Amino acid sequence: MQPRSNPSPAPLRVVIVGGGTAGWMCAAGLTRLLPQTNYALTLIESDEIGTVGVGEATLPHIREFNAMLGLDEAEFMRATQGSFKLGIEFVGWDRPGGRYVHPFGSFGERWGGIDFQHHWLRARAAGHDVGDWFDHSFAVAMCREGVFDLPNEDPRSIRSTFSYAYHFDAGLYAEYLRGWATRRGVRRIEGRIVDVARHAESGLVESVALQSGARIEGDLFIDCSGFRSLLLGQAMGVAWHDWSAWLPCDRAMAVPCASVAGITPFTRSTAQAGGWTWRIPLQHRIGNGYVFSSSFCSEEQARATVLGAIDGAPLADPRLLRFQAGRRARGWEGNVVAIGLSSGFLEPLESTSIFLIQAAVTDLANLMPAPGGGPPDPRLAAEFNRLFAIHYDRTRDFLVLHYTANARHGEPLWDHVRNMALPDSLAHKIALFRSSGRAPDYKLGLFSRDSWLAVLMGQGILPQAHDRLADRAPLDEVAERLADLRERIATNAAALPAHAEFIHGYCSAARGSADDKAVVA
Repeated sequence: MQPRSNPSPAPLRVVIVGGGTAGWMCAAGLTRLLPQTNYALTLIESDEIGTVGVGEATLPHIREFNAMLGLDEAEFMRATQGSFKLGIEFVGWDRPGGRYVHPFGSFGERWGGIDFQHHWLRARAAGHDVGDWFDHSFAVAMCREGVFDLPNEDPRSIRSTFSYAYHFDAGLYAEYLRGWATRRGVRRIEGRIVDVARHAESGLVESVALQSGARIEGDLFIDCSGFRSLLLGQAMGVAWHDWSAWLPCDRAMAVPCASVAGITPFTRSTAQAGGWTWRIPLQHRIGNGYVFSSSFCSEEQARATVLGAIDGAPLADPRLLRFQAGRRARGWEGNVVAIGLSSGFLEPLESTSIFLIQAAVTDLANLMPAPGGGPPDPRLAAEFNRLFAIHYDRTRDFLVLHYTANARHGEPLWDHVRNMALPDSLAHKIALFRSSGRAPDYKLGLFSRDSWLAVLMGQGILPQAHDRLADRAPLDEVAERLADLRERIATNAAALPAHAEFIHGYCSAARGSADDKAVVA
């Protein structure tokens, strides 16, 4: 007698509420990472509801996400009018007229098991000519030269010491992922949600009702509804942690403009009286905006400032966005997981929004409930929420550092943020670095030690001491190695092609269109 086989459980019904970058990154990521026989993905979006869609700059982690999907980099960049990003240039943040680059790459090299900054600090304190701190980053040199090439795979090469991200049109990226995901089985429903039904006893979401009258049932709901936080905030009532006391900017005025000669391989952030302006070069246009605090700058002043800061003719009227810095107390409640703006928002100072989406999608995939198992195990939610808090809180500290470490005296906003009470976690990081040169180096959370070093050093926070283990190396040898490093960086950066030249040969959207027309003809 043959043993009776257990029937396979029905697929877990996963309903994603909202499209845009968050919704389609979620749909694409889960489709790739989860077995499709066990999970049925549905995404609901309404063309009537616009998306924020001004985020055009990313962090290097996006390359891992795209590679996980198996995207062809050149094709993806052509489709999204993309350019390369080696870091962020900060103008006037430390003091009026000052500038530095936060690079996507390392500063120097570890010698004798000791972090590079300790050797540099020691030689500087001893009176040696150690050059500028930023002369020891290959990515910074590439930004200064306006050049680009893909990293060398030989770890011994100075050209292997940097990474890169992208500038792209966020709307085009969402559209690209929508096509990718729907071709692989994600069900898309067009409609506006008008009601959310919850179980009377458990409180779990059972279904959402559309304006058309249709009702979409699910087992797990992913809230990608943007600032409205339709499910996590409104339906589930998860509290909001307001961080505007530390990040007071609550408005943005965004406007695209025509491209000018050359394409810089970096984002530029320029401090202004009421906040800061951004400049993000794409292949077909430049994205611009002014992030400001309504307590220190009027909307009329912001409009005038951003229009006065752009390089080319404006391609649209400035668009106003309102927001508040902070996050939900939890990112997963019951059977609702929020991803993107519905879970929190940290202003676009370091292009963190897409990374936070990516991190949440990856964590959710790793903690996804099994099909046929009833309500989600609360231990899965607890672990997701632990990681969620780490990502947001550590990113918050990094952003607040940019504001508080300024010397723009006599300007109300900058005087306020320089003197405000800091989160205890950030106050400890700054004090530790001042006293010993030790920078944060996390295994979890965003921004590496080199990123912290860029902002700390770039905004004038210099340590009073170095790691005593660095004293073992002969000073003359350290000075020679520093000089050799600077020479290798300068020589190699000068030999690379211009950023615009590399784009033209590798991923030009204009050339791709011309080639397509030639093939059709």
